[in-house]
Amino acid sequence: MTHEPSQRALLEAAAEGLRRLAGDARCRTAFTVPGSTLREVLSPAARRYVIAPDRAGFLEEARALRAKGYRVSAAFVPPDQDGSDPAGVERIVVEYLELLAHGAAPDRLGFDLCDVGLALSPELAAENTGRIAAAAAARGSEVVLSMERSRTVDAVLGVYGALADRYGNLGITLQAHLHRTEDDAAAMARPGRRIRLVKGAFPEPARTALGRGPALDDRFLALAGRLVDEGVRLSLATQDPVVLAAADRGGLLDRIEDVEMLYGVQPRLLRHYREAGRPCRIYATYGTNWWLHLLRRLTEHPPMVLSALADIGAGRDVAAATEYA
Repeated sequence: MTHEPSQRALLEAAAEGLRRLAGDARCRTAFTVPGSTLREVLSPAARRYVIAPDRAGFLEEARALRAKGYRVSAAFVPPDQDGSDPAGVERIVVEYLELLAHGAAPDRLGFDLCDVGLALSPELAAENTGRIAAAAAARGSEVVLSMERSRTVDAVLGVYGALADRYGNLGITLQAHLHRTEDDAAAMARPGRRIRLVKGAFPEPARTALGRGPALDDRFLALAGRLVDEGVRLSLATQDPVVLAAADRGGLLDRIEDVEMLYGVQPRLLRHYREAGRPCRIYATYGTNWWLHLLRRLTEHPPMVLSALADIGAGRDVAAATEYA
């Protein structure tokens, strides 16, 4: 007798399919060619998850979200995500510096170290991160480094460790799905440090990481509890309503810095927590190179594939900001 998969198992399988598409080099190439049909067809769906195509648009949208009571983190999607071109790396650093120079600069930035030079050398990544962190500190803003695939974790933690004592506004992201993260969390946790805890967006082999499911949920919550016990200023970054409900029942939401969700993913759920009096943060990405970003956002909540198809079918750009009201 054939058994239908559970709803959760089906969603996790769909998420894995989206991760594979996001990592497919053929799709990325098709997206970046001049006059890309793939870009044209999918652009209405991307507007839900990319707050704006440029800095001016980001600042305008972020101002409106802050007026509604949300904290907003900024992440720029650079035109070239390879990170191996020194001139391209410098353009990304300058983009963040110019964003911070604006009067309405966000209270937090987030970026991958590969975007600021890690692919060239850890020393360059550290130098550029220091430049951005210093400019952010002058504005009263924070920088929280993103975390990448498991093969880069040591390098990212090395850069963070070299800078954390010098820049008190610098934080780090940890991925709960990696088996190593329990040890990394113990090493990184200090009273007052900023840590952003995520489940983990990148596919990894079973020897390296847990897959999505109840075991990962339990690990995520356990790690969060240990981090706040150590006095960490924790951003609980998840769109999972089951995990958030468990965190609420267990009193964890009373102890964290904020609940963080990606722009456009579960906006009504985040609004629920804001209306309940919880500090809420939106991690908002801007730029035009959104192929990976779109697929990863759909991965976070696979039912939104239907909304993406509806947006494409209607040929309309739908901004998610109205759902945060």
